[in-house]
Amino acid sequence: MLDINKLVNAEGMAPCDADAYLNDLEPWSEDMARQAAHEEGLELSDARMDVICYLRDHYAECGPEANARSLLRNMEEAYIEQGGRKYLYQLFPRGPVTQGCRLSGLPTPAGNADPSFGSVH
Repeated sequence: MLDINKLVNAEGMAPCDADAYLNDLEPWSEDMARQAAHEEGLELSDARMDVICYLRDHYAECGPEANARSLLRNMEEAYIEQGGRKYLYQLFPRGPVTQGCRLSGLPTPAGNADPSFGSVH
């Protein structure tokens, strides 16, 4: 069933299928992510790359998140065995949602810079 909210949010971003999910996450490459990470003082380790791939896969399957809190909850559940939120913040000290989306080449969801959310400024 078509979700009109996903269609409206994804409109104009990139080609979509009938369910309004993003099919093409270009232009992005692992080299671009490595360069962006280097500029932020991070080495793009396998663990960080795994989170970046998770974010891109999640975006491709589910479309844009409604807000940063829901994306962080999904990330915490996906990485609960590694330590959840604490693990994610160790990997991305400027915030797993903000920094993770930036390195993934994805738009950051609404509310990611809200001080009550816990973003690192």
